[in-house]
Amino acid sequence: MGNVTITNHPLIQHKLTLLRDKNTGSKEFRALVSEIAMLMCYEATRDLPLEEVEIETPITMAKTKVLAGRKLALVPILRAGMGMLDGMLTLLPAAKVGFIGLYRDE
Repeated sequence: MGNVTITNHPLIQHKLTLLRDKNTGSKEFRALVSEIAMLMCYEATRDLPLEEVEIETPITMAKTKVLAGRKLALVPILRAGMGMLDGMLTLLPAAKVGFIGLYRDE
């Protein structure tokens, strides 16, 4: 089994509470799922490799960092993971998207 990460950030906990509330409407629910996904994506990408590049700013040349390596792919599990996709694409707009479909064998 791979690594398990427990995300106990206060913002995620707060938004999960709102998400679980029976009085939360559909529109707010979708917005909360997207926001939680963005926060999770932020944490999940913490250790992505960086490489130094030189760019031209309006004032001078500057050495700065960009993501290194291969393109990222986001692969939500249909159907529950679809709500998280937009939030993650907000932070990783160039990511490729794939899908996994699973069903339960009762």
